[in-house]
Amino acid sequence: MDQKIPYDDYQLPVVFLPSYESPPAWIAPQERIQHPDYNNELTQFLPRTVVLKKPPGAQLGFNIRGGKASQLGIFISKVVPDSDAHRAGLQEGDQVLSVNEVDFQDIEHSRAVEILKTAREILMRVRFFPYNYQRQKERTVH
Repeated sequence: MDQKIPYDDYQLPVVFLPSYESPPAWIAPQERIQHPDYNNELTQFLPRTVVLKKPPGAQLGFNIRGGKASQLGIFISKVVPDSDAHRAGLQEGDQVLSVNEVDFQDIEHSRAVEILKTAREILMRVRFFPYNYQRQKERTVH
């Protein structure tokens, strides 16, 4: 006989799964190649290096959001059109993996801002990660 264990008797930590997300509509294989909602090009999600040089007093050309509190990392939230950051290929939804060899995957937001604002030459490792970016936007106000 299958007995249910009372909630209070579970060993900690209790992990709750996220709510179910409905999958996108099915697309027939022969239609996928030309379909705008189906993309096999996965190289856009690979990490890449972006180099920016910032003269004293100049703006970075992008904003960030997130940090250690969100547990999802630091993300590019805005890129100023025609800025050096835009020309270098940064885009909204890029996760910042590191800056000048400092790991940004588990860093406080204020520390990330300090590193970016004080550096004159910025060597960034980023990856396009729209799924976690959207989750991060839902969790934070930065």
